[in-house]
Amino acid sequence: MKRIAVLLFLVLLTQAVFAENIAESKSELELQVSSLPEAKLVFNQSFKFPFLQADNPLMSGNNIKFVITGQATPVSLDGMLKTVLTPIAFLEFSAGGMIGTGWPINLFGGDLYGAGLNISDENNNEKYDGAALDSVTMKAWAGGTFQFDVEAIFPGDWNHVVMLSYHEINYFSNSRAIAGQGWYYEADDGENCNGFNYYGNFILGYQMPALPYLKMVAFMAEMDLFLYDTPGRTVWGDDLIRWHFANILQFSISDNFGFAVITQFRTRRNFTNYIEADAKQERKDNGTPLMHYQSRVLDTANPLRIEFYRVAGIFVYSF
Repeated sequence: MKRIAVLLFLVLLTQAVFAENIAESKSELELQVSSLPEAKLVFNQSFKFPFLQADNPLMSGNNIKFVITGQATPVSLDGMLKTVLTPIAFLEFSAGGMIGTGWPINLFGGDLYGAGLNISDENNNEKYDGAALDSVTMKAWAGGTFQFDVEAIFPGDWNHVVMLSYHEINYFSNSRAIAGQGWYYEADDGENCNGFNYYGNFILGYQMPALPYLKMVAFMAEMDLFLYDTPGRTVWGDDLIRWHFANILQFSISDNFGFAVITQFRTRRNFTNYIEADAKQERKDNGTPLMHYQSRVLDTANPLRIEFYRVAGIFVYSF
């Protein structure tokens, strides 16, 4: 669920473009669910203060915000601290850190790993190495957001075409992993390695002026790229950008409650010695282990495909 939280946060930012900001304290409780076997409960406490304000439209709403976050999933628990600075109406800069841990569970007949190593056995198959709470996951990041609302130039209730782009460099690590060793986070594919990463996204949306509950329709493209250098990583396509595409419907039921429905697609790699769908079906039928990802060979003639990922819902209550 890690991308869903980032996605909703960035979409909500667009509603504040060129808006007047005042000192405030706000608490939010989020429930994130999806069509996959995953769920996350999030608590956010934010404090926002006027900062470097000036008497002009671009700087009158300048502020600095501090956010404390706690997150829990069926396989992990973590906390975050984040600072967001708005020095001018269309730019934001953010930095923060996260620390957490996890554990394995068996759900619906399948194993999910909130943390732990993804190592290769003697047959080059994936092997989980870990136990509950035996490692710490840490992340530090810095990023910037450009945001713009067409209504700022062409005033009118029907002119809220919003554009937003966020770009981030982060360092992500697991305390038990050594250089080049894969590890799991929040039941993902287990292809993380300690090192630097790039994440970026682009959002184009339209804020509804007349409908009573539907507030925004948006499209989002996300990309992330491992920046570390693992020997031989081009063989299994570790150096390729991974894309996610999403359609977003954002609803506001009251001043305190709203939700978003997100339909996501993603790119996946094709391999010459491994067919993902067949391998997962065989594992489901007879327990055959999956080939370790660093033993797969990228099909350079047809490296990527696009497939449906999930439908997700985020429910937010503010108080």
